[in-house]
Amino acid sequence: MLAITDYPAFVIAILVFLAIPGPGNLAMISSTAQGGIRGGLASTFGIIAGDQILLWCAVAGVAALLKAYPAAFATVQWVGAAYLAWMGYKLITAKPGQGAVLQLKPSHFARQSFFITLLNPKAIVFYMAFFPLFIDPARAPGLGTFAAMALSIAVLTFAYGLAATLISHFMAERIRANPRVSGGLQKLAGVALIGFGLRLALTK
Repeated sequence: MLAITDYPAFVIAILVFLAIPGPGNLAMISSTAQGGIRGGLASTFGIIAGDQILLWCAVAGVAALLKAYPAAFATVQWVGAAYLAWMGYKLITAKPGQGAVLQLKPSHFARQSFFITLLNPKAIVFYMAFFPLFIDPARAPGLGTFAAMALSIAVLTFAYGLAATLISHFMAERIRANPRVSGGLQKLAGVALIGFGLRLALTK
């Protein structure tokens, strides 16, 4: 039996995280703008590859922490919830339209997106801090639990990347031309993260 405490909440957390403006999203949009749908999908696969490395590194740390220090594991859960709320606050208070556009070489969409993801500190902190929030220590999580989480993240990332690529390809100009829409979506994601962090902190 999988030791995931709340799978629907886990899926929602991943989708919210994917939707947050950051290096991965910028790489995907830039790849689509320069290489079309093929460029966007290549970027998506690069992001997935980088994510898999980060999350399995996190798995190694979470498993060791769970085995050796149950109290520290609980502490990490609270830190993860606090990080969610802090990131949500930053999104709500951030000014819309900030951030530089990434310049990607057309022939290197997948490779450059891979390294952008691998070196993104937000992604590294996400996996290290959030995995414990969705694991039930009482059920002795094993490789199957972590593999299911990893597969879920890969599938969700591909689905999000495909949707983002298609939207960027066919509708990006209209969306980017309206700063109110992009700013509103950013603040909505911030509110969702704060609420999600509170829920995880207060729910056993």
